[in-house]
Amino acid sequence: MPLPKIDDWRDLSDEEISEQILATKKELFELRLQKATRQLEKPHLVRHAKHKLAQLMLLEGQRTAAAKEK
Repeated sequence: MPLPKIDDWRDLSDEEISEQILATKKELFELRLQKATRQLEKPHLVRHAKHKLAQLMLLEGQRTAAAKEK
């Protein structure tokens, strides 16, 4: 399973990006909890969730910066 690409998220609206950020944070919490209790079978999913979260937060920051310039 390859890492998600930022182009996958560019066509989302601002509200959808915020929802995706919240969902990814919850997913990351669950993965960390599973890792701590040694129930995590696929440890690479933590890296994928972090990568996805960083991409979504980057897009959110870019859009707020662009909105402030206008």
